[in-house]
Amino acid sequence: MHPIIYDVAVSLDGFISGPAGDVSKFAHDGPVVEDYTTRMSGYSTALMGRHTYEFGYDFGLAAGQNPYPHMKTNVFSKTLQVPDNSEISVWRTADAQDIRDLKQTSAGPIYLCGGGDFAGWMLHQRLIDRVILKRAPCIYGSGVTLFGKSADVAALSRVTTKSYDNGYLLEEFTRSP
Repeated sequence: MHPIIYDVAVSLDGFISGPAGDVSKFAHDGPVVEDYTTRMSGYSTALMGRHTYEFGYDFGLAAGQNPYPHMKTNVFSKTLQVPDNSEISVWRTADAQDIRDLKQTSAGPIYLCGGGDFAGWMLHQRLIDRVILKRAPCIYGSGVTLFGKSADVAALSRVTTKSYDNGYLLEEFTRSP
């Protein structure tokens, strides 16, 4: 069984993006991004919600295009429309058992790239095995929170911490039994 890993940048006040999807305060180059790129090469499957997928449209992603060509990408949405020859899979319902089955059949670790509400639902379903936070030295004040509207309580154990010269802190957590 392969783990689902929520690997995400987050502001000091808990936002994965600021107002209107602003990610300008997060690093776009340097060692923290290089380490992230290295981790990305180890994931074989990507999971995300519709808003996270459509966020890519602002950066030139076309409908149906896979933002992670080396991964099998699954977008969870009841409303997303993509061409028939799409490079991604659209799951119309988020069913916990189907995702558990995916953990069994995936060729390797599964990258949960967002968004906040979807990650909150995944947390509530006990589907997230690890959380990797790239804690940025910034404050957004509002936007999309790390786990959306989820009020779930989860016990996590920190297994790794790495500091970067630019003020970033990488923290890795596993879900406690």
